[in-house]
Amino acid sequence: MKTDRTVSLSWLTAFILAFSISGCRQQPQSAGISPQQMADALHAVMAADRAVYTKSVVNRLQNEEKVIRATEHWKDEKTLPLPAQMFRMGAETVSRERTDFSYALLSLWPINKQNGPKTDAEKTGLRSVAERGGTNYYTTETLGNTRYYTAVYPDTAVSAACADCHNQHQDSPRKDFKPGDVMGAVVIRIPLN
Repeated sequence: MKTDRTVSLSWLTAFILAFSISGCRQQPQSAGISPQQMADALHAVMAADRAVYTKSVVNRLQNEEKVIRATEHWKDEKTLPLPAQMFRMGAETVSRERTDFSYALLSLWPINKQNGPKTDAEKTGLRSVAERGGTNYYTTETLGNTRYYTAVYPDTAVSAACADCHNQHQDSPRKDFKPGDVMGAVVIRIPLN
């Protein structure tokens, strides 16, 4: 009489043999994640932080409760940094500490000219997300001797505060933004070399 253990081992042995004979050996999974998965995950965190700061801090304190404003010259005026400035400060901090990715907030209609697209991938990506609304743009590009995976994500006006700030700014090249409009893009670069 076979014991339950013997039956289990016989069944397991038969299964392993059948699996091996059929040539269906499982391939070891490759280590890591794809550049797109990494870029998408990084963007999810960035977009969430940016939206929370814009809605829960700037919009609430400036527009709803009228406690403190957010301005360009926040240090001198003792106000809150604008959401784009917070984003830039984060990007600069990351660039000093990491080399495995970089990011920037760019626009076809930048208030600050340094936030305009410079590379062909940035120009094409910004045009693409502006024209297609919520669709991301992915490509590769070579800058210097390094090949990059470049991901471009639409940056939308998440509140009236975003649209109003851009529409009312004296240096803004576009003054007709509405909440929900694509105002620019987050560009994430991951070196492939």
